[in-house]
Amino acid sequence: MQALSRRQLAILALLTLVWGINWPIMKFGVTGFPALSFRSLCMWLGLPVLALFLVARRVPFVIGREHWRELGWLTVFNMFFWHTLAILAIQTLSSGRAAILGYTMPVFSALIGAAWFGQRLPHRAWGGVAAAALGVVLLLWHELSTLSGKPLGVAMMLVAAATWALGTQLMRRTRIPHPTLAISFWMTVFTTLWMSLLALLFERDAWAWPTLPVWGAIVYNAVGVFAFAQVAWLMLARDLPPIASSLSVMFIPVLGVFSGAWWLGEVLHWQDWAAVALVMVAIATVLWPQRTVGP
Repeated sequence: MQALSRRQLAILALLTLVWGINWPIMKFGVTGFPALSFRSLCMWLGLPVLALFLVARRVPFVIGREHWRELGWLTVFNMFFWHTLAILAIQTLSSGRAAILGYTMPVFSALIGAAWFGQRLPHRAWGGVAAAALGVVLLLWHELSTLSGKPLGVAMMLVAAATWALGTQLMRRTRIPHPTLAISFWMTVFTTLWMSLLALLFERDAWAWPTLPVWGAIVYNAVGVFAFAQVAWLMLARDLPPIASSLSVMFIPVLGVFSGAWWLGEVLHWQDWAAVALVMVAIATVLWPQRTVGP
């Protein structure tokens, strides 16, 4: 289990804040506004910001042609499935519960790593997976009766989580010898075109000019999520072992649950509070330094 550096911890803390409070913001944004179109607008506005950041950092945009195929697979599993299914699912689920289902990703990541990639996990990591899984079960406890009436939304979030988990494993093992920022930019470009095509095919008749509050949600997603959080996550996923990068973001759904309760009036129960402790345990399995044995 690799310890996180001070810089990685700072990025993780900001990433958690930005992504956590984004769940109720997304829920608000797609309420009364076409979901795929909302996502597309966010990405179109976020792309120039991301491009300017690459220019400022003097990061080359070029990705060698021999790596396009791998870049395509990384885009499909890290972004296509996730952004498409998550934005559609949140229309039928509460923002907090959508976040919880989405962040079953670390459990899927551990299972995929062990079964597919032969990844050997220490007992501490499995303890973190178990704590995270139990936290998810507790947070969903009060939702089981209502979820039965929303099977499509639940299925979409779980598929999104599983494919994101696979994408995280693939990102860790990528052989593309280019900066993560350049990879992130082109993945965002392809996903923007994909989401725009879906919006054109399925939502054209529902297009309307966004209201000022919806524009606020769009701008937050454009700058906070696509110009920062998505890139920060891919950097963590590439630099850290998949189990470390996955479990270390488990506080995001907790923040999503409580920010949704505060802003959107979503009701909290004792299971929510108990899950906070379990998620903290899951985070500790990654962030707590290991004992070193002296010579």
